[in-house]
Amino acid sequence: MKTIEELNKIRSEKRIELDLRRNTNVDTREKHILVCNGTGCTSSKSPQILENFKRLVKENNLTNVRVIKTGCFGLCAKGPIVIIRPEDTFYAMVKPEDCEEIIKSHIMEGKVVERLLCKDIDGKKVTKLDELNFYKKQKRIALKNCGVINPEDIDEYIAFDGYRALARVLMEISPDEVIEIVDKSGLRGRGGAGFPTGKKWKATKEAKGDTKYVVCNADEGDPGAFMDRSILEGDPHAVLEAMEIAGYAIGAEKGYIYVRAEYPIAVERLKIAINQAREYGILGKNIFGTNFNFDIEIRLGAGAFVCGEETALLESIEGRRGQPRVKPPYPAQSGLWGCPTLINNVETYANIAQIILKGAEWYSSIGTANSKGTKVFALGGNVNNVGLVEVPMGTTLREIVFDIGGGIPNGREFKAAQTGGPSGGCIPKEHLDTPIDYESLKEIGSMMGSGGLIVMDDTKCMVCLAKFYLQFTVSESCGKCTPCRIGTKRMLEILEKLTSGEGNEYDIYRLEKLAVNIKKASICGLGQSAPNPVISTLKYFREEFRQHAIEKECKAMECKALSRIEIDEEKCKACGLCQKNCPVNAIEGEGREKRHINQDKCIKCTTCIRSCPFHAIG
Repeated sequence: MKTIEELNKIRSEKRIELDLRRNTNVDTREKHILVCNGTGCTSSKSPQILENFKRLVKENNLTNVRVIKTGCFGLCAKGPIVIIRPEDTFYAMVKPEDCEEIIKSHIMEGKVVERLLCKDIDGKKVTKLDELNFYKKQKRIALKNCGVINPEDIDEYIAFDGYRALARVLMEISPDEVIEIVDKSGLRGRGGAGFPTGKKWKATKEAKGDTKYVVCNADEGDPGAFMDRSILEGDPHAVLEAMEIAGYAIGAEKGYIYVRAEYPIAVERLKIAINQAREYGILGKNIFGTNFNFDIEIRLGAGAFVCGEETALLESIEGRRGQPRVKPPYPAQSGLWGCPTLINNVETYANIAQIILKGAEWYSSIGTANSKGTKVFALGGNVNNVGLVEVPMGTTLREIVFDIGGGIPNGREFKAAQTGGPSGGCIPKEHLDTPIDYESLKEIGSMMGSGGLIVMDDTKCMVCLAKFYLQFTVSESCGKCTPCRIGTKRMLEILEKLTSGEGNEYDIYRLEKLAVNIKKASICGLGQSAPNPVISTLKYFREEFRQHAIEKECKAMECKALSRIEIDEEKCKACGLCQKNCPVNAIEGEGREKRHINQDKCIKCTTCIRSCPFHAIG
């Protein structure tokens, strides 16, 4: 068992050794090669890159060079990413065969490998990470250690103040004072609902019961969302420490992390972190020599979206089918096995230790009046810089999409952004300057959700988008209540009629009526929010629904039954690119002749539209 004094010694010695990770001006001959091993980069052979670097360092007897496995750096569009510290050189889209050149040129000869330097959106090569526009407007709190430390080395977490907050609360702060700090910070649940975290902790502490539990909801099920996964992969100890602090505050001795089995890297790193914490005596009995006992177990989910709903999650942990319970009672009063249970998601916990160390006033000074701190978003879709971003609450959608995200690829126009996944809504271009916070998003018919942010360009059909989310909801409904089980199915059938050219104007009325009734009558948050994508698209893109229903036309040409692709002769430059890329040879014309489309052959795949640099096809 490690004492606080022993942890402080590790922190002091290791921090000097790792100072070059954060301080680019440090005077050292040592170099650290940081290789992203998050899921995105792993899928592009970053583990092989890591092993190649280790082998080359050993072969060349480079005793002053260390190769470090890290979590996600955030800029997934540029992966695999390799960063050399302390100079902070950012290499993008690195391949395993590039390792030898980096070692020989950069490490041994001191020459930057120009061809591998990351390019910003303007095409300019960037030497250092913080020179990229992607990072300039971000503020990392929950992601503080991601991409900086080796998530599989507890000493590296300790070096950057890890478990210091836990030691402080056990030695200096009473449970009630901990809850007061969390409450005053203004932290709200990052799982979607935005309930004040301090109030939830207080309610669980005050609930009657000798046995209480702490649960981490890591069942991240929104399409395109990878915030919680990246935190678990890059900084698992931050979640363990926060759960222990929560256990101390509410009077619990047991915690469960409910994580979907589709996250194998996150699960493996959690297991390593739990074992390391137990070995150090940070998990288990009499932590830091006090009478506080706490341990954590992992429970794997089978990927049911409904298990992101807190009571369905509890049912699953207890070994039953994941179905929501009728509330009240709420989990704070009756949760796991009928005992008071505190449930927060990964990102919520990732803020706790820093709030304890830096104070409630520090955290509440970030963000807006009613939405404090930062929010992590998985930025995806039609945006140049796909990746993981963390911004202060109140940052506008325009700043996220264009300043951080680098705008829309191929010169297309922004059409909408979907926040909150299947439970959220669409934000059209007229609301690009909306501050991203709980209240502002709610006002325009969307919601924060867990943090998925999907950007869409002007080639997207909003009726198809609504259909996509309804397909997801129908397949993920647990079937317990009739409004969700039957109602969402009826809504999907109407959307399928509209996109196949068989709908009419009355279908739009029926769709709207169903949406309102399902929202009112469903038992849980999944059913209550399932109509949101339809309601918001109808609100802002009603004319598209009318075009599908009345004019039998899909101007975005995603609905093949309603599409007719044609070439504008005035814009056509006869370059032949569309003809070259057409998979069925439906485009006719030779030499400098204007091209035209044989409608009998056209399968409406839109390949020609995407390949035309002059926007002459539509």
